[in-house]
Amino acid sequence: MTTAHTNFSMENLASLCKRRGFIFQSSEIYGGLNGFWDYGPLGCELKRNVREAWWKDMVLNREDVVGLDCSIIMHPRVWEASGHVGGFTDPMIDCRGCKKRFRADQLFEELGLQPSGESEVEKKFKVPAGTKCPACGSLELTDPRAFNLMFKTFVGPVEDSSSVAYLRPETAQGIFAQFGNVLSVSRQKIPFGIAQIGKAFRNEINPRNYTFRSREFEQMELEFFIKPGTDAEWHQYWVEQRLKWYQSIGLPQESITQYTYGKNELAHYASACVDIMYAFPFGVQELEGIAARGNFDLSRHQEYSGKSMEYFDPDTQEKFIPHVVEPSAGVDRIALALLCNAYHEEWIPKEGPAIEAEPGKPPPEGYEARTVMRFAPRVAPIKCAIFPLLKNKPELVGKARDIFTTLRKHWPVFYDQTGAIGRRYRRQDEIGTPFGVTVDFETLTDNTVTLRERDSMQQIRIPVDKLTEELAGRMG
Repeated sequence: MTTAHTNFSMENLASLCKRRGFIFQSSEIYGGLNGFWDYGPLGCELKRNVREAWWKDMVLNREDVVGLDCSIIMHPRVWEASGHVGGFTDPMIDCRGCKKRFRADQLFEELGLQPSGESEVEKKFKVPAGTKCPACGSLELTDPRAFNLMFKTFVGPVEDSSSVAYLRPETAQGIFAQFGNVLSVSRQKIPFGIAQIGKAFRNEINPRNYTFRSREFEQMELEFFIKPGTDAEWHQYWVEQRLKWYQSIGLPQESITQYTYGKNELAHYASACVDIMYAFPFGVQELEGIAARGNFDLSRHQEYSGKSMEYFDPDTQEKFIPHVVEPSAGVDRIALALLCNAYHEEWIPKEGPAIEAEPGKPPPEGYEARTVMRFAPRVAPIKCAIFPLLKNKPELVGKARDIFTTLRKHWPVFYDQTGAIGRRYRRQDEIGTPFGVTVDFETLTDNTVTLRERDSMQQIRIPVDKLTEELAGRMG
């Protein structure tokens, strides 16, 4: 049973993310732009940690995967071959009264309507007579129509049909288009993979749920090329690998589940697909899809480009178009899952363990409220904070600055000398810093410091010359 961590509201999380510098609304001073988000000092570190954890496990720690970084704008024939120009659409319904636009499946879900069994969008999501707009109550909802999600642009000085191009809606097609070049220079043999991290753009009809569904986002995709007939075993292998990875970055097993597509839900070219899902406060939603796509993509690019996408197997002396298994994950969605999982409101006593806060209620007598982000050290934006006990004692400040300079060579660390030490601890708890180091007068006599652990708030004394080693062991 997948359960969501729900002792908070998304509004509280969004408030903290803005206040502490994780996420800002894009163009906020001009009223913002729906579906676009900016990541602040802590947010960009969180995303960087997600990307680096993925790249390390998917590329650096493997001999059978290489990297690629393709351009965002590619030849428009790429998107004709992939089917995006003709078929990358969502059903859309407009309200003539308030002019609001809805994605048809979301509107039906909101109104409790069931789509028909028809395959055509116009019939499947036709609104029953008498249905009111949920925004204004108008009865003037339009029939559904297909809406292409790709952002269109023009290359060069003339804006006509000959210069039309698109912002890529996914990173995968660049990998398929460059398959031959990568194969010729990487000295890889099938099975092998090509990995890429990069921006993608989809003109979503109705962006929602904070950063979960955005119009600009970042993908981490692997195309793992395999011999035909080995699809099932490699697909299962990658499902297992990806589930392990989510636990390695701190998402608990009880909050993760997998959804296996039925045969009638699969794309016509796919033999299997599994979505890895996370229990957000707003529902169980997809973080990553892992699909066995057959040879559809390479075959289409061979057809449209006229260039061979065949692979010659030196062991069997046969030629074939490779099949592919594609794990495709969203950086922004994973970052949001990590934020949701980490966010905790609790009440702490002067002595003894903390207890979970009851939303909307003040702490009981003898307790104080604490907001803490329980990131796994691997993904925490700041790994350690260094504090001199008092800022007006040069000998404490100097020692603390020396420790700060040493530790920053290994990890992102933070130096803070302002305010009472308890207040400084709380500030770091709220941004998820797993460890704090305090330099006090005892440090000057025996060269030890206080090492504080964020979650338990326990403190121990550590010799300064053992501090780096101790922290490295605790980082995981």
